Amino acid sequence: MFTKTKVAALGAAAVLALSACSSDDGGSSEEASAGDFAEGSTMAELSDAGSITIGTKFDQPLFGLVGPDGAPVGFDVNIGTIIAEELGISADNINWVETVSANREPFIEGGQVDLVVATYTINDERKEKVSFAGPYYNAGQSLMVLADNTDIAGPDDLSGKNVCSVEGSTPAANIADNYPEANLVLFGAYTDCLEPLRNGQVDVVTTDNVILAGYVDDSDGEFAIAGEPFTEEPYGIGLAREDDEFRDWINDVLEEIFEDGRWLDAWNADGSAGTVLPEPEVPTVDRYENS
Repeated sequence: MFTKTKVAALGAAAVLALSACSSDDGGSSEEASAGDFAEGSTMAELSDAGSITIGTKFDQPLFGLVGPDGAPVGFDVNIGTIIAEELGISADNINWVETVSANREPFIEGGQVDLVVATYTINDERKEKVSFAGPYYNAGQSLMVLADNTDIAGPDDLSGKNVCSVEGSTPAANIADNYPEANLVLFGAYTDCLEPLRNGQVDVVTTDNVILAGYVDDSDGEFAIAGEPFTEEPYGIGLAREDDEFRDWINDVLEEIFEDGRWLDAWNADGSAGTVLPEPEVPTVDRYENS
């Protein structure tokens, strides 16, 4: 089991390992500079500044989890770190900002962050406000219950049940729209659902399977996944809607790391998703056009 303390302790080693991978292939991101990018581009501005602000979750085991040292670790964090390194920005010059489901678009629109890498599902409604590079991972909505619960095996069993999720999330919207017989209970973060599940205030927690897998792994047998995923949730990297040049560049980086192995290294790094979940299929980048 990867507890918060164990994950945090391994985080620094994971970042160092990923940095080493990126500098061993002859295309070291550490060598990038503002001059490598078009003048006036976001890439040039960030490279010249030598720092970047990235929004991520702070309470998602395996994807973005903050430990006692205050540093987030996980797959999303590793992906953000690779993007920064491709700009010539070292891991210690990344400003990580906690970004919960409800404030991801506002933070991007308001300029509080340069990017959001935070189990962030690409969908048409969000595309009206922000742009997405990716996807870099494909998840699916699932259900988590107490391990001894035999009443819930899928979304069709949610009628009359208290279902906990998070404000501003696609899983919550899916339950509200498609399973109205369920009693939806909303909080600001998924960790806020855990104690209500333990004490019976809610019957089930719903979000993406990979997020729930982290909680199950950290629960010492207390929680379990009920049934199979019942949606498709492509995770993207959120950025300013009008910045097509930056989005195209990030998509190029993603396709490069899919090919050279750094994506899988990020998945399998200590404290990341590959410590619990099976190896995923490489996603296909969607180079959509804004309407």
